[in-house]
Amino acid sequence: MAADNFLLPEDLFQCSICLDVFKDPVSTPCGHNFCKNCITEHLNLDVPLQCPICRRMFYPKPELQTNTLIKDMIDALRQTAQNRPVEVHCAVCSKTKQKAQIFNTACLFLVFILIVYCISLREASSGGKLEKADKNFQEQIQEIGQKIEELRLSVQLCDEEEHVTKQKETQMQFIEELNMKELSEVGQFSNDHLKHKLEEVMETPNQLARVQQHAIEVTFDPDTAHPGLILSADRKQVRCCDFKRKLPENPKRFTESVFVLGKQGFNSGRFYFEVQVKGKTKWSIGVAKESVSRKGDIKLRPQNGFWTLWMKSRGEYRALAGPSVSVPLRSAFEKVGVFVDYEAGLVSFHDVNNAATIYSFTGCHFTERLFPFFDPSINNDGQNYAPLII
Repeated sequence: MAADNFLLPEDLFQCSICLDVFKDPVSTPCGHNFCKNCITEHLNLDVPLQCPICRRMFYPKPELQTNTLIKDMIDALRQTAQNRPVEVHCAVCSKTKQKAQIFNTACLFLVFILIVYCISLREASSGGKLEKADKNFQEQIQEIGQKIEELRLSVQLCDEEEHVTKQKETQMQFIEELNMKELSEVGQFSNDHLKHKLEEVMETPNQLARVQQHAIEVTFDPDTAHPGLILSADRKQVRCCDFKRKLPENPKRFTESVFVLGKQGFNSGRFYFEVQVKGKTKWSIGVAKESVSRKGDIKLRPQNGFWTLWMKSRGEYRALAGPSVSVPLRSAFEKVGVFVDYEAGLVSFHDVNNAATIYSFTGCHFTERLFPFFDPSINNDGQNYAPLII
């Protein structure tokens, strides 16, 4: 029988800065959660003290509180994963006695509900900070039990071929009903946030693989290219020459800065592309709004519609966040991946060769089409003649 693809979403426990599973999760005064090291490094930067997600300003520097609920949930799920060789039969699959498929079947959803409930009771009984459940909480828990029993009975009526589809449909309806009941707040998660996270299914084993599944085909748009740029015939390579060509006037063309945009634009969803930067001594890449200025000297910063990573010189990289942020260097980048989640307001850069995140812009507010952005920079007497390749 084919394995069910209904998974607990990976980014339910994902830090929005490093895009990895929380390590030592802490909460800011505004209620958002991050890895302790990630948010500490963010707040130590020479920038205004603010939340990376909602941009709430902090003064003085906030005291970070350990989120014991999230930590316990992660520890419990990891312990479950470590014990997965043990043959535990799922109570839902009573007819065929399927083994509990932790982390790759719907059994994990029931494990999650039980963990949340048990931790909530433990916190409440020990005088923790979790808010007291309202008077309807016990009734709602009973309804959860009834739904689980209904789910078990319905699965018994399904043959093996229909089992996966029926179970997934029933559980999605189960999720909708749970959220309509307005369960009391679990940890720092609101009902809407919990629903959103549960419905987002992320199956890839690591961060780079997760964003690469949104890869798109990108070509350079010659109508936007500065007259000093040379594009290859297939419009997949660009380099700067030492003279300006005579080109037709075009309002989309950059006239002073040696920039070029991608041909493809996006105003929703997620997309990812990779740029080979090997051999270059200076460059900038990222995304830009459709309405960015094309004339005169242009400053690359989010306020002007640009979200970019800049190689200032050999061995020095900066995220142009306005003010710019120095990026720690493990090794010189040869290929850089750019990922955008339009609705989430996220632009992240990835070291493809080392499968590592370089930097993430979070809390962005997009209202128009975004285009891939490229700046191969000037030749510098031939030292920077290598092309950018997409």
